[in-house]
Amino acid sequence: MHDHQNNMKGALFMMASMAGFVLNDTMIKLVSEELELFQAVFLRGVMATILLGFLAWNKGALSYRPARRDMKIIGWRTFAEVGATFCFLTALFNMPLANATAILQSLPLAVTLAASLFLGHKVGWRRYLAISLGFVGVLIIVRPGTEGFNAYSLWALGAVGFVTLRDLLSHKLSPATPSIFVALFTSAAVMVLSGAITATQEWHAVSLEILLYLGGAAVFILIGYIAAVTAMRHGEIAFVSPFRYSVMVWALLLGAFVFKEIPDGWTMLGITIVVGMGIFTFYRERKAAG
Repeated sequence: MHDHQNNMKGALFMMASMAGFVLNDTMIKLVSEELELFQAVFLRGVMATILLGFLAWNKGALSYRPARRDMKIIGWRTFAEVGATFCFLTALFNMPLANATAILQSLPLAVTLAASLFLGHKVGWRRYLAISLGFVGVLIIVRPGTEGFNAYSLWALGAVGFVTLRDLLSHKLSPATPSIFVALFTSAAVMVLSGAITATQEWHAVSLEILLYLGGAAVFILIGYIAAVTAMRHGEIAFVSPFRYSVMVWALLLGAFVFKEIPDGWTMLGITIVVGMGIFTFYRERKAAG
């Protein structure tokens, strides 16, 4: 009974986490008509870094000094996070919210494949088949060479590659390394880099409405990160992880009601395949572990 309650609590936190991430994306997309990408990322980065800094100070993580090996991993992980941020937001600024989010949902499949190839994790033929079918679903969403093709889909695929690298590097970090320290370091790096690029571009006036959107984005992305960590600490990973795909419900609803973006039949088919194969992969991983 206790395990069931923890799993249900973990599932609720995971769904809250996914809502936080999509609401962050929605806020960022709302400012895309008035601000350049790097200025938007910089302003959100300032707010997010301040909030993360306060949380890190509250938990005593600011005094943490990572070992040289971990610092090197954090450096490369930050590089991957920066690449993922700019690739995904470039896609988000230029394509429907649900489409960009759906492509990113191939991430568990990409991580499973990369862990098999580079970390020696054992993956059976059923999961390889699910990975293959999942990437077919991505191709249906992207549709290269067709009238419905959006070249910015390739930026979303680039984000999947960078996040896969980030997750593999995270797997190598020492358990003693505080997650909040890594998040703060990454957020500060994104802020500094986007600020440096923004300094070379024309600065656009920022209205109160835009600042509120960016402030909302900073708060929502922190809710996403904190709720995701809480979810994994309350429930079993194999039970909680499939609830990541609730992100598509939020993306479809917000895309339809906020941006009037209704995916066509092919996109919905691709989304269904990607989500279905991702859930099947989690199921097979749980069965293999049990």
